[in-house]
This record gives sequence, structure tokens and C-alpha cells, in this order.
Amino acid sequence: MKKLLFAAAAALAITSCTDDLSSLNVNGKAPEAVPAGALFANATMGYYDFTSVQNVNLNNLRLWSQHWTQTTYVDESNFQLNERNVNGRTYTTMYTTVIRDCEEARAALADVVASNAQIAASEAAIEVMEVMAMSLLVDLFGDVPYTESLSDATNTPAYDDDAAIYADLLARLDAAVADLSGSNAFGSSDIIYGGSADAWKMAANSLMLRMAVRMIDADAAMAKTYGEKAIAGGVFASSADDMRLFYSSAPPHTHPMWETLVQSGRTDFIASATLGDVLNGLADPRRAAFFKNLGGSDSVIGAPHGLQSDYYQFSQPGTALEDPTWSHAAISYVETEFLMAHAAVAGWTGAGDAATHYENAIRASIEEWGGSSADADAYMMHAMVAYNSATAATQIGVQKWIAMYSNPSEAYAAVRQYDLPMATADLAGTVTPSRYSYPLDEYSLNTTNVEAAAAKFNNDDTFSKVFWDM
Repeated sequence: MKKLLFAAAAALAITSCTDDLSSLNVNGKAPEAVPAGALFANATMGYYDFTSVQNVNLNNLRLWSQHWTQTTYVDESNFQLNERNVNGRTYTTMYTTVIRDCEEARAALADVVASNAQIAASEAAIEVMEVMAMSLLVDLFGDVPYTESLSDATNTPAYDDDAAIYADLLARLDAAVADLSGSNAFGSSDIIYGGSADAWKMAANSLMLRMAVRMIDADAAMAKTYGEKAIAGGVFASSADDMRLFYSSAPPHTHPMWETLVQSGRTDFIASATLGDVLNGLADPRRAAFFKNLGGSDSVIGAPHGLQSDYYQFSQPGTALEDPTWSHAAISYVETEFLMAHAAVAGWTGAGDAATHYENAIRASIEEWGGSSADADAYMMHAMVAYNSATAATQIGVQKWIAMYSNPSEAYAAVRQYDLPMATADLAGTVTPSRYSYPLDEYSLNTTNVEAAAAKFNNDDTFSKVFWDM
């Protein structure tokens, strides 16, 4: 394009009476700089679109958590990454779309006219989104580029230790919380909270609590320190506080699952027997919302995970997921209450009663999926659901895994953290991995650094564990 513009300028110079041709290389209809708010909105949308979707080329965590399985093409249900470059696209989305746009939004704040407090709150909201994206990368891969990830000084960034990244991310969140009060400068470009810095503060504390609970087995002291800070600072108190994005009814801003399940016209996904068997065993009241084409007594007809299956013989994703306006919560009150239950079991100051938080989480999830208070009452009386201090860890893990049906990255994290049995994939001869392998592009373009990182994980074995998965 620059060559074409230069040629046009040269031709015009023959007849032009001015010697200044610099303006001919400027597109007067395009902004010279993208506003901070637009960059922040794009980063936010990028994160939400990625974490909410099931797409074989992008995000298959609904398959990795064994909530769903595939019908005909079952490679992704058997945990293949490289054929569709799923690991590479995860890198690209988080680093290029989310983190880089956050960094550019931070730089663009220099041109925003607002109070110092609003600018500080905007920078803090950016920190929350960056930390969320980076923590997802660590959760999936382990060691990843961090300190040099966006450096202009190198195209081959070094990989940082996963535990060290988590520690730094928690410190960044802690610092960001101090600047989150009142309003930020983004206004309507803040597509989650509409400019409310107070809401972002709750989100930051809830994310801090997530990360603290995640690492509790790896570094109990650090987990306790940040977990108690998060609790004291104030986490989500109701579903109204959720860090939730509401999609619109018309493209291009429809929920990504509508695009996968409706717009594509494909019939690729059905209930995995792994989840279906658990839901049926508990007579879970969410079954008819999670899935359609149920059997008798609202039972889920789950297919053996990873085997080819006929779409019409099994339960399929529910109609709620076919709504283009369906919302997605990056972190929710439901999740936070499970985290609080875990914190209470660990004895953290301010965590309160584990049984109460556990029940709050389950009740809120059932209501989120259209269930009634009576449904929740009956469910809580089930022998395998009613809180039991002797089996609390397993109960929290199983119920969180179920409740994270619409947040598959957290469902997959629950599988690993709570060592949940994922037995039905054995029929296909596969086992759920513990991490993503590194993208093939990294081996081509950043060979020395990725090979050093891979060595820590038994030569990039997907069954080697990230630091918190003890």
C-alpha cells in the first residue's frame, strides 16, 4: 500500500505546484491513534470471545473438561492440539489480542482527559484484564514468556517460571486494588462494568481469591496471604456482581456459542457421558438447561467420551446456549462462593463457614440455569451433595466442575486441582492431559527458549503438571 501511495504522489508531483507531498500518504478518514477505550474494549471482547466459545480451531476446553464430546471428528475430544494449532491460537489470542491491546490502551491513556483518580482506576482495570489473560496462559501451559513477552528488544522472549509469574501477578493485582474506587475513564467503553471502578475492585479481589486458592497446595503461605487480602478487600457478594459480558442479538456481537451451535448449521457436539453420568446420579435439576434430547426422568443421554457417536441418539447442548444474547462471566459469584468454601476449609481468616458458601454456590448456580428454590432444596438433600466435612474437598471440586458448565477453563482447572476422575475417555484409549504443549511456531521461531521451557515439563509432555497442580 505504501508503494502505491508513493507512486501516486510521484505522478501528482509532475503537475503539482507544491513541493510538500507528505499529506498524500495520510488517510484523512482513518484516526491516527486508536482511543484507549476502544483498545480496552477490544481486549476485553477478545478474552470473553475466547473463553466462552467451543471451537475446534480455537478453544476445546469443553471437551477437555469432558462436559461435551464430538460426534464424527473426535481428535479434539481425544486432546489433540497441534493439528488445528489450538495451542498456537491460544497464544495468539492472549498475547496479541488481549495483552497487547491492554498495553496499548495503557499507553493511550496519556491522551485521555480525566481526573488523576479516574486515570489510575483505568490503569488498574487494564491490570485486571492483563492478569486474567496471563494467569490463563500459566494455567494452561505452565512456564510462558512474561517479562520479555512484549519487549521491543527481542523477538525471542525467554520463558519465565510459572510459580514466579503467579507471584508477580498477585502482587500486581494487590497494587491495582488500591486504585479501584469511584469511576474509571472508559465509560461505555468499559463493556463489563460501564466505568464503575468499585465493581472492578470486587472483580480484582475475586480473581485474586481464585489464584490464591489455585496455588494453595504449592505455596500455602503465599496463598493464605493473598487469599485473606482478597476476602478482606471484598469479593462478589451476589450474582449481580459477576464480571459478565452480555452479548447482543445481531452479528457481529452475538454470543460465540450461537455461532458454533446455530449459525454454523453443524451437529458436532453432544453430552459426554463423563458429565452426564454424574448429573444423572445426582438427579441434577440443571440437566434440562444444560442439554436437550433427554431421556426418561430428564436423564442426560451421554456418549462415551472420545468415540464417534450419532448426534441424534444422544443429548445435545441446551437451548440456552443457542441464544445469541447469552452472557458469559469470566468470574462469577457462583465460582467465588466455591472459592470461599475452599478458603474456609483451609481456615483462612474472614472466610466464614464452608458449608454455607458451598450451599450458596450450588443454589446460585441452579437459579442461574432456571431452577427454583425448591429444586435447590431437594438437590441439597442428596447424600452425595449435602455438605460433609469429611469429604468437603471432593464435594467442592465436583460441584464446582458441574457449575462451571459455561466457563470451561475453570471446569478444566477444577478437574486438575481436585483430581477428579475422568474415566469414560478410557474407552477411547485416552486420558485427560494436565497441560497444553507449546505451539509448533514457538519451536520454529523461538527454539532455544521453548526447548528450555519444555525440558522442565518432561520434553513438553502434556501429562506433566503446572506448578499448582500437586
